[in-house]
Amino acid sequence: MADLHFSSAPERATEFRVGDLVEVNCDHEGVKGERVRGWLQGVVVQVDPKIVAVQFEENVYLTDGWMVPDHVLWCPHDSANIRMARKRKRRPRLK
Repeated sequence: MADLHFSSAPERATEFRVGDLVEVNCDHEGVKGERVRGWLQGVVVQVDPKIVAVQFEENVYLTDGWMVPDHVLWCPHDSANIRMARKRKRRPRLK
């Protein structure tokens, strides 16, 4: 058998951690309840060696049209459809 030599895993440009605010490019409900595709802010709830779980407050959909009942989408770390949040979600001021 040939000797196999392994190097360390490549460094990732972005390390996701539980609790991070991220944005995912996905199908979700818009302001008027219509289905739209775009960037939606969510929270990282689980990180595995290969994938990241992001939970949303809004309804999100799989690409084949099914709504995700637990509002959690899974994305690979190196996916172009996930990024760190660019702006924080603000809550309306109480008067």
